[in-house]
Amino acid sequence: MTADDADTGDFRDLLGEDVIPLTGDTPLLLKRLPELTPGTLERRRAAQALLQRDPNFLSTNDIPLLDPHAELSFLRPGVQYGVFKRLRHGEYRIDTRLDLHGLTVEQARLGVFQLVRDCLKHDLRVCLVSHGRGVGRKTPALLKSCVAFWLPQLPEVLAMHSAPQHLGGTGATVILLRKSERARQENFEKFSRRPG
Repeated sequence: MTADDADTGDFRDLLGEDVIPLTGDTPLLLKRLPELTPGTLERRRAAQALLQRDPNFLSTNDIPLLDPHAELSFLRPGVQYGVFKRLRHGEYRIDTRLDLHGLTVEQARLGVFQLVRDCLKHDLRVCLVSHGRGVGRKTPALLKSCVAFWLPQLPEVLAMHSAPQHLGGTGATVILLRKSERARQENFEKFSRRPG
């Protein structure tokens, strides 16, 4: 008995005796894929390169959902409590804002990540993200939950807290970012100069 005979026997055992094997050469109808134009190939390569270069590690999976009215709060070790208290009370000037209303989770993920990068690039330290509460939505507080999950993952975020009422309350989050390398160097030079 050959391996082919064994396979045929196993196949018949699974399907029963009424199955009749095909005889002769059965023609296969294969379609040839259309030739890709140089423009299509270039766009495909560019898209693949972008995916490989995307440094955005923020995930949209397994995000714990929060209550729409929950107060968000995060403080990285080493940040002075007085600084955090001033952030909580809205005593810092808001350098920039990001409004996530109406965005998908993926759009919000890209927006939050880009906001932090742009703030560092332009030496902005305090920003406000308006995410809403999502009350009455199919999934309440979805974007708020995402923001609460993502921000502590970004090492540039020193602290965050739900905004004071006049800035959006629990529908927005105030974020304190670390200084950029350039700003740190400038501070070091400024304060290390000694009058001579």
